[in-house]
Amino acid sequence: MANASTPSLELRSTVMLLLLAAVWGGSFFFAEIALVEVPPLTITLHRVIWAVPILSIVVLFKGIALPRAARVWGAYLVMGALNNAIPFSLIFWGQTQIESGLASILNGTTAMFAVVVAGILLRDEPLTKRKVIGAALGIAGVACIMGPSALTEFNPSNLAQLAILGATLSYAFAGVWGKTALAGQPPLMNALGMLIGSAILMIPIVFLFDGVPSLSLSAGVWGALIGMAVLSTALAYVLYFAILIRAGAANLLLVTLLIPPFAIGLGVLFLGEKMEQEAWIGFAIIALGFAVTDGRIFSFLFRKVSA
Repeated sequence: MANASTPSLELRSTVMLLLLAAVWGGSFFFAEIALVEVPPLTITLHRVIWAVPILSIVVLFKGIALPRAARVWGAYLVMGALNNAIPFSLIFWGQTQIESGLASILNGTTAMFAVVVAGILLRDEPLTKRKVIGAALGIAGVACIMGPSALTEFNPSNLAQLAILGATLSYAFAGVWGKTALAGQPPLMNALGMLIGSAILMIPIVFLFDGVPSLSLSAGVWGALIGMAVLSTALAYVLYFAILIRAGAANLLLVTLLIPPFAIGLGVLFLGEKMEQEAWIGFAIIALGFAVTDGRIFSFLFRKVSA
């Protein structure tokens, strides 16, 4: 009976993984629509603040108790900065200069940079030759996308691409912080806590730099903002932890490579975007770097050859 249920379990996990990639890829598409009327910092505030009540309902429904220790809420503030406030703001600003599909490709380096940062800072996740080679390939893919002009002339698009890479590094440090400072806390509570923390951080920042957010927005922009908060944030975190339980962290990493096709597809179909050849070549190199970092594909091929 258990064997019969395994294919069904794998199918459900695969569908959930594809859905997670779609809603995370959709965040780049939603951002392009919202940026027409809303500045990047304010978009970040909208994304986190509307997701808080939705995820709060999920946490309450599951009977997860809110932590009372000040230390935990302080850790949520840091996590909110590293995993939401900083990377979201950098990505949304980057998208004012480059296409959503290209932003998603650069964001695909997150997994490789994460293992390097973890390897440097965490004793139980040492750097290996495979991880270093994977990260080097990721950097090579980024270099291919940016081109040699990045070293010789100033270009706002190059600065935007660096902003996206800054976001991926922030995600990497968030992973280390979450593992060390939030160990033992319920995962969904961690997601809610960091969203609350990032909302607390973003409110004064938005009022200082963007002023009071305008609510007089077009229906399309409101739809994009709510879609980003409900689908790409609240639902995404629920899916993330459900997949983590069902399929494990190793399989969850695959979403890194699945996000760009969804983001690129939405950009091409609805925004008229077009990816240059360098972007596709860079994505292929980044994908190779991910495969090296992950290691499972090459282990499978090695077993096949050995057999």
